[in-house]
Amino acid sequence: MVRQTKDSNKNSMKLEVPLRMVETAFLASTASLIWFINFYLPLGPVLRIFFPVPIALVYLRWGKRAAWMSAVTSGLLLLVLMGPVRSLLFVIPFAFMGVLLGSTWNRRIPWIVSITLGALLGTIGVFFRIWLMSVLTSEDLWIYVINQVTDLIEWVVLKLGILVSPSVFWIQVGAIALIIFNNFIYLFTVHLAAWLLLDRLGNPIPRPPRWVQVIMDYE
Repeated sequence: MVRQTKDSNKNSMKLEVPLRMVETAFLASTASLIWFINFYLPLGPVLRIFFPVPIALVYLRWGKRAAWMSAVTSGLLLLVLMGPVRSLLFVIPFAFMGVLLGSTWNRRIPWIVSITLGALLGTIGVFFRIWLMSVLTSEDLWIYVINQVTDLIEWVVLKLGILVSPSVFWIQVGAIALIIFNNFIYLFTVHLAAWLLLDRLGNPIPRPPRWVQVIMDYE
């Protein structure tokens, strides 16, 4: 009886290793394909929501090592398909974000914490993108961002009837705050999509706040 148990454990381990490799490779290629399709056939925010989800799913199913392997594999695949620049723009932050979200979801960490951590990583990714594209184009793209935020602030001030001209410092603070806010919204949407999708795949993430569950129930 003991021998049969040992034999069955060995057989299950033999089956688990190739299954882990196949799923890791498949989900890494899925993440790369989503990025590839969205780059050449942009469908708005629809595909963008799922950039980090396949790698996070690898973490939930097979753990940290497999998730990092998936992140590296997706980066290498995009390196071959699209070149080093676009590969880097996926890896930082979305591949890393997939590992981070998988780690927080696996530990059943509340949404507010995982969204905050993901938003900070996404903000770092935005600044990395601005820096990298500035180096490649020999232009300071941060100035372009500041100009866009300045136009937005001036429009808001004009609508409110406030006769105040904000300083450059506050415009930069506003630009950073806007980037962080956009990443918060993005990470909340990613969590919502993952909650609805991964439950059906048998790998549920932590439950959302009560008010989110109430809204979804009403829908």
